[in-house]
Amino acid sequence: MNKTFIIAEAGVNHNGSIELAKELIKKGAEAGVDAVKFQSFKADKLVTQAAQKAEYQVVNTQNDEESQYQMIKKLELDYDKHQELMDYANRLGVMFLSSAFDLDSIDLLTELGLSIFKIPSGEITNLPYLRKTAKTGKKVILSTGMSTLGEIEEALEVLKDNGAKDISILHCNTEYPTPMNDVNLLAMNAMKAAFKVEVGYSDHTLGIEVPIAAVALGATIIEKHFTLDKTMEGPDHKASLEPNELREMVASIRNIEKALGNGVKAPTNSERKNKNIARKSIVAKVPIKMGEFYTEANLDIKRPGTGISPMFWDEVIGTQANQNYEIDELIGK
Repeated sequence: MNKTFIIAEAGVNHNGSIELAKELIKKGAEAGVDAVKFQSFKADKLVTQAAQKAEYQVVNTQNDEESQYQMIKKLELDYDKHQELMDYANRLGVMFLSSAFDLDSIDLLTELGLSIFKIPSGEITNLPYLRKTAKTGKKVILSTGMSTLGEIEEALEVLKDNGAKDISILHCNTEYPTPMNDVNLLAMNAMKAAFKVEVGYSDHTLGIEVPIAAVALGATIIEKHFTLDKTMEGPDHKASLEPNELREMVASIRNIEKALGNGVKAPTNSERKNKNIARKSIVAKVPIKMGEFYTEANLDIKRPGTGISPMFWDEVIGTQANQNYEIDELIGK
């Protein structure tokens, strides 16, 4: 099995601080993720002054007076900060990624030279955005939260028609945190069957079991929010993993990859030594004289499996013993 591409979603959990952002990259690298992802936007381009916050954002920021614009304005990262974070990630051997939330930010990420463009769920119906992303010619990862199969199909057509050749899609639910009964992991494989593309899962549940299960079901990309501290002020911290949980998730996914194996059903190297111990052979149930006929009354089946297999029981019954046997002695040995 190919290695799962694990994206640690730092998002806006840096709270506008370059130092916090760097610490998030460091913790992501230490956890063994493949990429740490942020969010690129200009508040003036993203939301209107009157746009309301999502319910979870109100709860997590404990501020129902603040508009969505006011909340995200504090979380912007300019070009220089993007470059600084990208350079820092490169030094630590982890990929820097970011999701653009407006057309200008696509230009910013293009200028930075990102090799993967991650489209957030909210942009799946944004035709100009999809066109511009596709025209970068880079790999595209498309999140599909809140979407129907029809909307996903339309977005994929736009991406392909505008030059995107390497596209993966992520099953996603955009509620923070996502209730377990709304996860619907099987939809991931429904999308794979419908669109014949690589699929993964962007997770907003609490804990780590759902992304691990997604890998077991065939996800090749996992995205998960993480933070330095769930109690920090900000919209996404509470539904994020802390560094120790992120490390545990990565380690568990790597174990699942090993456990999935190659799909060939055959004895493994580790279990071959158990074969003769656990299986059985045909043995003498009572003392048997040479020339005596084998019957169900004088034969039995017991461990170890170093003699004639019980699968040959019918062939042995009715034949003659070619030697004397004591009780429990292996027949034919």
